[in-house]
Amino acid sequence: MSFRILFAILWSLAAGTALAQEFRPAPEGASGRSEKAPVVAKQHMVVAAEPPAVEAGRQILRQGGSAVDAAIATELVLGLVEPQSSGLGGGALITYWDAKTRTTTTFDGRETAPATAKPDRFLRDGKPMPFEEAVNSGLSVGVPGLLRVLYQAHEKYGKLPWAKLFEPAIKLAEDGFPVSPRLSELLKSEKPEKFTPNARAYFFEGGVAQRAAGSLLKNPEYAATLRTLAARGPDAFYKGDIADAMVQAVKEAPTIPGDLSTADLAAYTAKEREPVCFAYRERQVCGVGPPSSGALTVGATLKLIEPFPEIQGAKAAMTAPALHIIAEAEKLAFADRNRYIADPDRVAIPSGLLDDGYLAERRKLIDPKKAMAKAEPGLPPGLAKKSFGKDATYEVPGTTQVSIIDDEGNALSMTATIESAFGSHLWAKGFLLNNEMTDFSFVPVDATGMAAANAIEGGKRPRSSMAPTIVLGRDGTPEIVTGSPGGSQIILYVVKTLVAVLDWGLDAQQAASFPNFGSQGGPFLIEYALPIEWPGYELTSYGQAVSGATMTSGVNMIIRRDGLLTGGADPRREGVALGD
Repeated sequence: MSFRILFAILWSLAAGTALAQEFRPAPEGASGRSEKAPVVAKQHMVVAAEPPAVEAGRQILRQGGSAVDAAIATELVLGLVEPQSSGLGGGALITYWDAKTRTTTTFDGRETAPATAKPDRFLRDGKPMPFEEAVNSGLSVGVPGLLRVLYQAHEKYGKLPWAKLFEPAIKLAEDGFPVSPRLSELLKSEKPEKFTPNARAYFFEGGVAQRAAGSLLKNPEYAATLRTLAARGPDAFYKGDIADAMVQAVKEAPTIPGDLSTADLAAYTAKEREPVCFAYRERQVCGVGPPSSGALTVGATLKLIEPFPEIQGAKAAMTAPALHIIAEAEKLAFADRNRYIADPDRVAIPSGLLDDGYLAERRKLIDPKKAMAKAEPGLPPGLAKKSFGKDATYEVPGTTQVSIIDDEGNALSMTATIESAFGSHLWAKGFLLNNEMTDFSFVPVDATGMAAANAIEGGKRPRSSMAPTIVLGRDGTPEIVTGSPGGSQIILYVVKTLVAVLDWGLDAQQAASFPNFGSQGGPFLIEYALPIEWPGYELTSYGQAVSGATMTSGVNMIIRRDGLLTGGADPRREGVALGD
């Protein structure tokens, strides 16, 4: 396969070819590309979005910490150095493989809606309010789940003391850290007035000038918060001064006040849930089930494409027949996702979305030579008598991915988020608050009068697309640990990554770097400039509407084979892989 830069394909069109408009905007803006080499280790490895965070995780592993310990240290630093993507004010989903019991489990730290939330939360005169207006308001803030889920995972799988895991982030917050080029670049596209005054003072020097890349930035308020949480545990976050500060920030939002309460925070619980696992290429692929749509939608796509010979082998990589079939499978999988998947504690989700017989029938809808006009949801086994209406959810999240394997062979994949870049732009005690409530459907009832499965209500968890994934090899132990940020396009990125490794034979870095592509039910999306040879516009002959997209993924992955760990970090962001 030729890995040469050809040209920006989507700026020069073949005669008679028309491009569709970009289907969805980028969750976080692009900030350049930096090509990376694969990293090889024997004992342990951490791959995450920012070097200081990865180094913190590696130091914990060197001190005998578990994969969960390292993930906590890594994420606490990410909340400092990559505040636009995740932090204490957001949530996380975790897939974990325990080497001792050889079992997989998942932890759900998804945010919840305030108790007073009603289905018409984002409607004005019967119409959805502008998305950006909803994001930058108190209405968008849900109860953060990150700290509870980290503590829950640590209680079961941690080895080092809880307080020790806070030390790297506390030191960086007090001593200062160099502003990364990506953070600096993203701040340039932000309007200072969108932030509350305390956040504006932190991110913008004098409230105007952007933080320059490489400049030293300290966050003593975050350090003080971390010291409290290290000493007193998560109860100090969900009750007391920190909780009061979050509630005050939401109620005093400069645009539209919100309704987050101290009772909402005190009532929050993280949940350990059964993983969603399915077979693909003689492996078991495991991830987080609802309220995440990630594992079920990735699973449906992979199971749909598995029998097609056009997908298989190195020669199939980025060929039009393979891309077409993958896109058609994704259209079918997304149609079911959008109709049926939501918070399982509030919605009866069909049990047969990955049923072999059901998917065999769905597979008949894939014509290897012609794009389908429109993918409609199917009727999977276990569908409740009361079906659901058309979904109107609009996802534009900012998120981060952490992948870890420790000395004992335990594996962890965690995707954490505060939703859009910089979340709600509301600030409390040194961190930003999420805008996860905009992950619900703005329109709770469709034109036929049927309620959307992902309609908002008090205490409900919004549907997620996060897909922290662990692939168990033929020996039953982790072979691949991966995931990505990217909103609903996360599903496309994870499908691409797994196909790149398991079907096309790429290594960890090649797969992370590989061009992003796919369909969420609309046009075939593909990155504007591809770093490999592109098969021209043959896809249009299949009837695919091809659309250029930025597709700023953040795939961070580890592959374990032959006693070695190989790490790959997405060149579209600033991540690295470190191991020993």
